Amino acid sequence: MLARKGLLSDGFLLTRLAEDATQPSRIRPKSQRARFITKSGSCNVAHKNIREQGRFLQDVFTTMVDLKWQHSLLIFTSAFLCSWMLFAMVWWLLAFAHGDLEPRDPNEPGPVPCVTSIHSFTSAFLFSIEVQVTIGFGGRMVTEECPLAIIVLIIQNILGLIINAIMLGCVFMKTAQANRRAETLIFSRNAVIAPRNGRPTFMFRVGDLRKSMIISATIQLQVIRRTVTAEGEVIPVCQLDIQVENPLRSNGIFLVSPLIISHTIDRGSPLYEVSAQSLATEDLEIIVILEGVVETTGITMQARTSYTPEEILWGRRFVSIMTEEDGRYSVDYSKFGNTVPVRMPALSAKELDHTRGVQDSGPHEGKPQGWGLVRAGRGGYRRGGGRACDDMTAKPWYVQTEKEEEKKGQKKTVKLEEIGREMEEETMEDMSD
Repeated sequence: MLARKGLLSDGFLLTRLAEDATQPSRIRPKSQRARFITKSGSCNVAHKNIREQGRFLQDVFTTMVDLKWQHSLLIFTSAFLCSWMLFAMVWWLLAFAHGDLEPRDPNEPGPVPCVTSIHSFTSAFLFSIEVQVTIGFGGRMVTEECPLAIIVLIIQNILGLIINAIMLGCVFMKTAQANRRAETLIFSRNAVIAPRNGRPTFMFRVGDLRKSMIISATIQLQVIRRTVTAEGEVIPVCQLDIQVENPLRSNGIFLVSPLIISHTIDRGSPLYEVSAQSLATEDLEIIVILEGVVETTGITMQARTSYTPEEILWGRRFVSIMTEEDGRYSVDYSKFGNTVPVRMPALSAKELDHTRGVQDSGPHEGKPQGWGLVRAGRGGYRRGGGRACDDMTAKPWYVQTEKEEEKKGQKKTVKLEEIGREMEEETMEDMSD
């Protein structure tokens, strides 16, 4: 119906329907567990039984900025009204003490009043507003008859400037908060676990809808889970950092277009023992924190989101949304969160390593053995033997090695290459009798 009315394109609806049809149902019978960070980035933590409430008054400015708009406007309005009423009372008392409120004949000259044209509390209230907001209608003014009235005028002007400065500062900070810029930073609703370069990889997508860039953007991943120590202590919130896949070993990203942030699930990963079956019962939450400097304002911003086990899809990967059109790159945001299924075993990364022959103990602990499929020359494929790596660092299974073998009076040098690699070298020499 939306596509028929022209509100949404047909391609968007078709891709969304295809995604919903192919994705398995993630509905769980039990109640949904609580999460620390909501999908919008707000912290889902309630602070109760705070006895030292006075600490918030020691930092009034931050407290005012953190308040909601309706509460801030109510406080500003009350501050102005209270100051006007207070100084209106002061001006009325000055006029009453000086005798300016006594009835006089307008035709007879009388003593010079402290403030002209003040005859009641209402006129004193109007004069207080004129002094504090510097309106100056011209009907009322302070004379040199009362030095105390001049002092009160100075005090009210200074107090009015302070209230205006605090109000303008709070309004500016509330409108220029860093989380406002985060509204145009989007994360994929679901994360995926799919094989990449032969290893299970946790992935999600992030994008920026604005043309202005985020300078020095960094992204950080953390896993929050409930753990129990060896002494039996229960830690309800245990934060573990996750290394983002980056050749530079840093968390910096260049967010000029939507990116797929990946984390390789290896031996040091908190997701090393998570399988497709245990994922649904895991009590964990993966928090994503994106920080950077807004290019237009220079303000540091932060965008947050999180993924619970229900929002992590096993055996799926994101579709490509970037194409090259007319000499420039084009991004199709209608497919931003679309995924497609891929072939992937339901085993955890630890179980896969056991299957492929990675040792867990012994003198070569943590060293992968030759468990990968390799291509030997022009022939078929074979699995590597149980020989561990020579050095102390773990090597991937596709590292090239050389083997010499003699067969039927011929000496043959064969390079074992990574699957899919087309370069081959083969030398053959006849051996003399």
